[in-house]
Amino acid sequence: MSEFILNGKKIKDEDGLNLLEYLRDKMKLTSVKNGCNEGVCGTCTILVDSKPKRACTLTLEKVNGKSIVTLEGVDKAEKQVYADAFAKVGAVQCGFCIPGMIISAKGLIDNNPNPTREEAKKAIRLNLCRCTGYVKIIDAIMLAAEAFNEDEKIEFDDSRNVGASMVRVDANAKAKGEAIYADDVYLEDMLYGAVYRLDVPRAKILSINTSLAKSIDGVEVVLTSEDVPGENYQGYIFKDWPTMVPAGEETRYIGDAIAIVAAKTKKLAKEALSKIEVKYEELEPVTSPKDALEVDADKIHEDGNLLSRTHVQKGDVEEAIKNSKHVVEHTFSTPATDHAFLEPESTVSFYEDGVLVVYSGSQSVHHDHHELVRVLGLSHEEIRVESKEIGGGFGGKEDLSIQHHAALLTYYTKKPVKITLSREDSLKVHPKRHAMDIKMTVGCDKDGYLTFVKANIIADTGAYASLGTAVLERACTHAAGPYKIKNIDLEGLCVYTNNPPAGAFRGFGVPQSNFPRETCIDLLADKVGIDRWTMRYQNAVEPGAYLPTGQLCEDDVALKETLMAVKDEFFKNDFVGIACAHKNTGIGVGLVDVGRCKLIVEDGSVVVYTSAARIGQGLSTAMIQIVSETLETELPIKMSASDSIYTPDAGATTASRQTMFTGEATRQAALKLNEELRNKTIDELNGHEFVGEYFGVTDSLKSDKEHPRNHVAYSFATQLVVLNEDKKIEKVVAAHDIGRAINPINIEGQIEGGVVMSLGYALTENFVLDKGKLKSKFGTLGLFRSINVPNIDPIIIEKNQSKLAYGAKGIGEISSIPTAAAIASAYRKFDGLLRLSLPLEDTPYKK
Repeated sequence: MSEFILNGKKIKDEDGLNLLEYLRDKMKLTSVKNGCNEGVCGTCTILVDSKPKRACTLTLEKVNGKSIVTLEGVDKAEKQVYADAFAKVGAVQCGFCIPGMIISAKGLIDNNPNPTREEAKKAIRLNLCRCTGYVKIIDAIMLAAEAFNEDEKIEFDDSRNVGASMVRVDANAKAKGEAIYADDVYLEDMLYGAVYRLDVPRAKILSINTSLAKSIDGVEVVLTSEDVPGENYQGYIFKDWPTMVPAGEETRYIGDAIAIVAAKTKKLAKEALSKIEVKYEELEPVTSPKDALEVDADKIHEDGNLLSRTHVQKGDVEEAIKNSKHVVEHTFSTPATDHAFLEPESTVSFYEDGVLVVYSGSQSVHHDHHELVRVLGLSHEEIRVESKEIGGGFGGKEDLSIQHHAALLTYYTKKPVKITLSREDSLKVHPKRHAMDIKMTVGCDKDGYLTFVKANIIADTGAYASLGTAVLERACTHAAGPYKIKNIDLEGLCVYTNNPPAGAFRGFGVPQSNFPRETCIDLLADKVGIDRWTMRYQNAVEPGAYLPTGQLCEDDVALKETLMAVKDEFFKNDFVGIACAHKNTGIGVGLVDVGRCKLIVEDGSVVVYTSAARIGQGLSTAMIQIVSETLETELPIKMSASDSIYTPDAGATTASRQTMFTGEATRQAALKLNEELRNKTIDELNGHEFVGEYFGVTDSLKSDKEHPRNHVAYSFATQLVVLNEDKKIEKVVAAHDIGRAINPINIEGQIEGGVVMSLGYALTENFVLDKGKLKSKFGTLGLFRSINVPNIDPIIIEKNQSKLAYGAKGIGEISSIPTAAAIASAYRKFDGLLRLSLPLEDTPYKK
């Protein structure tokens, strides 16, 4: 029997649960998040006798006689100060890590009312954040300390118009631990689902016996592929991914599902998995793309191992090579990396009025809906997908992971089912960033004007296609960069292997091809004898110029402005690196790309309905600002949850598209409402709907136009990295052309978060496999922590005068693209070493 104080109440319990499970599953204290259950992420941080501890590392026995405080037990007024501080400075994005951050902050401030920034950094060193880059979280801790010391209320600017740093509408609930993520949902008679996987990258399944698992009392159902009522195979572009691998077929990676179970408790579900008997023949996996391309390689899929080939060609590269004064050529490699969103995948499914409802945390409820209809063989009206809060995505929650498994279990049991992946299973299952090998050849004339770029890219797309074909396209189409280059020959191969699938990841292939090109440009600058800033400035595109792929640069293009913004900083530092980048806004390349929104007047308020997923990027706030800017009348404005039945399909949250595409759709709907409000009162319009749509019309890569419009817009950036004499990063300056900032503080947070994510990509992160088997743990991925973050100076360049979404372009991806190349540039300036692979060797971060 353990006795302890929990949030001021005496508790006696014999339960042998881990403390995290006890707090969440038994006491329903859901501010305590389960981000890893490995003692790594800090989302489960609580106070034990006033000291921050990670609940997942404790048991009830270990807290016997102690006092425990979760965020639910913090004084209401005190908690509001923390929430206000985090909201005010823009420290809340996806929000999943924030309750743990606040508990760590409280542990600091309770014992040290006047902390320094370094002390604040240290206080959250055991708390991971993947969204914010920590900068604004540290700002929030300092502001909270100031508010407590001066006993002053934190004030907010109430402006909601475009250009104001309006506080995020979801910040308060997320900061106080009141926002509901899928794993926070508990329903009556809810079952717990679990998935059986072999943990073998390639095996022939000979037989599957589930009889022992089914015989366990409390196990409600055990399913295999034979029980899938619809199509077993699903996928984002190609339907090549089995819901469960049937007997007689092969597994293709360690994350393949063989069977699924639903039981009354997590413990019973785990026991049921241990009783499933699978006989199999283990086969030699194909884990190298080059090996997979060999003529005699074993076929991973029936049609072979080459998923796709992309080829983009303009001008005459061979002639340009002959006429170039300087040519550099090197082969680069970039690793697979994990998204490491703080919220592992979680799904809850249940029946409501005859409709199968699925609570998901994915990047598109409508994509989930379509694939669930396919797998379950039901009509569209018989399934509904609703998004709960999403604890980060970065591209890693675009594919189905467990949504179809939970739905199948509910379909058969007619009971609510929850499946939440462990962090280990999350690492195994969802698609990663593509590992790529890139041979890059770049030339220039005697004065440093670029003459050609030639690239050969081999991308490891893993076991299933996911979005690999599109990722390879973006890697190729952006490989020549934002420069005036008339001759390009860019070829890429996307290759199946028995590694975990690779798919969408922030930057969508562009960080991989940006690193080699920018490194080659540095080398050319040295050969010419000019500095690296001038080399880029004289080649940079500008309005009236053409991108290497042929698209005309319109008046919004501000690459040269980003270069000018960092010029002084570049020339005043000795050990400085520089890199430029561009990134498309919208899917483009001739594909259907539509943003949609519906405004409904409800009881005097305007409610914004759109399915656009809110994964931490601040979309809800931006949409409210766009409505407010458009309306001539001050009205309450609210956001609905994303829902496949009630909200119009705005496409996936991907390709840095939602602020522009759904933002413009929202503006169009608001214009219609505004017109009606000129003649009617808001009460007279109660129940009326106003629909807006924006179609991004583009040309395909196969267009025969001399100057195709492959994307509706591009964002541009220049980043600098400054090293100190100890070879550590002292400062990052990030100048970004984002069109127009709907919410400036939100843009700053996106830039800071993108920079820090790519600090990890450049210096420490790797997703390690050995012959297709997982060797990495969450704690060994190399994720950047607060104590490693340098000063970051975000510079926002606003030039776009377009009315389209009030001039907004993308920021979510481009914030992370130039960083790795700029870091490599800085280190070469420091020690003269040419580094051709990521993470970079021989730095203080990786020996």
